[in-house]
Formats: sequence, structure tokens, C-alpha cells
Amino acid sequence: MDQSKEIAALREALLDWYDRQGRSLPWRRRPEDRRAGQVADPYAVWLSEIMLQQTTVPHATPYWHRFLALWPRVEDLAAAPREDVMREWAGLGYYARARNLHACAIAVATGPGGRFPDTMEGLRALPGIGDYTANAILAAAFDKPASVVDGNVERVLTRFYRIETPMPKAKPEIRRLAATLADPDRPGDYAQAIMDLGAIVCTPRSPDCAACPWQSGCAARAAGDMLAYPRKLKKIARPVRHGTAWLVRRRGRIWLRQRADKGLLGGMMEVPSSEWGDPGTAGAPPFDAAWEDRGEIRHVFTHFELRLSVHEAEAAPGWEPQEGIWADDAQLGDHALPSVMHKVVSRRRSASED
Repeated sequence: MDQSKEIAALREALLDWYDRQGRSLPWRRRPEDRRAGQVADPYAVWLSEIMLQQTTVPHATPYWHRFLALWPRVEDLAAAPREDVMREWAGLGYYARARNLHACAIAVATGPGGRFPDTMEGLRALPGIGDYTANAILAAAFDKPASVVDGNVERVLTRFYRIETPMPKAKPEIRRLAATLADPDRPGDYAQAIMDLGAIVCTPRSPDCAACPWQSGCAARAAGDMLAYPRKLKKIARPVRHGTAWLVRRRGRIWLRQRADKGLLGGMMEVPSSEWGDPGTAGAPPFDAAWEDRGEIRHVFTHFELRLSVHEAEAAPGWEPQEGIWADDAQLGDHALPSVMHKVVSRRRSASED
């Protein structure tokens, strides 16, 4: 079989499988939906793609529903105070995405026609949208030819072709193969089909090869070493950073401050802490007091592990912070606290201890 016929056969097999077995996701319009006259909402698709960049469908879906309930249109999200967006984003991580989400909504709402552009150039010009996200929106929202490569696609293709180059060095080869395979007639369905194939069949630890529409041509299945792909470089031990968090109480409230926009957890609220660095990085407390040791919390970021020693005290009489707010202890959920700070706050004195 020549290459063009082989590629056509792979497309047909995958799309036949997708028509029968593809996932039904709330932001997705499947073939039967389109036949019923339903079209994808670019705003809903964009929102899902930004949320899914660093998390899973089950984790992101409740956030997606909540965002749409609060801000049904891109104009509504653009008009929302950024601190409200950051608060609702808390728990999704990678908080620069939330800042870019809000900035992108403003750019779209104030741009031509108040609509998302339907070209690669137009989408790439928006805050927070890179090549992958632009391709995904083009395919899923506008059904335009696009080459979508996420972690699921990388796994499928490295196994199918048994690519020996380790990640991330293999990415250019994977992108080239993905572009060759992409279906020009049903680009949106194809992009979602190959992502679904990786998500529900060609899974990381338990691939269901018997259910795979590409099983007959898969080189890794033929060799019996599917779990060896994608190849990975040996992991380097994640460095550990240390610091101290200062839980300051005053009459049922806790002192919080906002982190700088740039940098890790930018724009989020925090329990004030020392610099994060080498062991012994304790920093000076904000005032002299009998600080209670509340133990250590640990939180894993992408590139390092953080260990914070938590200390708690009642605010000294007459002391006021130079920045931040006093947040009601019972309403901390109203503030944009990232997961690591929820761990810190969980160490606070309970009412029964007072």
C-alpha cells in the first residue's frame, strides 16, 4: 500500500471509531450534533482548552460549567473584575493562565466584532494562546484544517511509529507526522478523534489495544513494548525550597496579601511568607510574638518542591500590615487562594482552641 492510501485508511478507521466511540464533552459538537444544526461556541471551546492545558477533563469540567454560569459570554468575562476570575480559577493551577484568560477575553470583546478570530494568525495574537491552543480552537470551534498535538497525541504517535527519540526532543518529528495524518475533510472531528484515542484507548499505563482502530499498524503493539513509549529522558531529582509562612489572626480574621503579577502564583492571594530558598530560609516574623509552630506543609510545583514551616500568632496590639487585607476566617473561599495557601490556612487554630 502506498503512503497516501495508508494515510487515507488510517483517517477512515479513526473517524469511524470516533463516530461510534468518541467522548461526549459539554463544549464539543459531535457529528450528530452538527447534523441537528448545533454549532460549536468558540468562547466555550477556548475556555475548555485553556483549562485543559495542565489538568484532566474530570477536574476541569466543573470549573468550565461554573465559569459559563457566572460569565455566559466573552463580554461578561471581560467585564468581570480580575480578582473574581482569579478566585474562581483557584485550584486549576498555573495562575498565569487565569491572568491571560482575562486579558484574552478583554482583547476579544473589544476586538473586531467582539468575536474570536478564525485564523491561526488572529488566534496566536491573543494573550495566552500558543500554537497548540490555536490549532485546537481552529479545529474544534471552526472545523478548519489544523494539526493538534497534545500529550495524548504524542503518546499515540510515538507508539504507532515506535519513535525512539526521547521526549521532548521527539516533538518536531511528532508534529510533522501529526500534520501529515490530519484529515482535510473533517479536520475538527479528526483532531478530537486522535485526542480521544489517546485519552480512552491508548492510555499511559493500560492501553486497550484490542479496541484500537489502529492496532494492525501499530509498531509498538507488534513489538509488545507499548508502555516503553513515549521514550523519556531520565528524570532529574526535583529541587526542594524552604520557607516560613506567618499566619496572623485578629478577631476571627486572617491577614492576606496579593502576590506580584509576575512570577509564580502571580496575582493570587497568599498568607505572607519568607523568601523560598535553601534550608534555613526562615525570614523575620512581621512582629514579635509568641509564635505557635503549626508544623510543615509540602507542595509540589512543576520544577520544585516547597516546604513551608507554618507559624501562627494573634496580631500585636496596634500593629497593622503595610499591605494586604484582613480576610474573614469563615469566608476565605471568597479570595483567590492557590492550593499551597489552602494547605497553609488549614493549619490555623480552630475555634475550639480559642
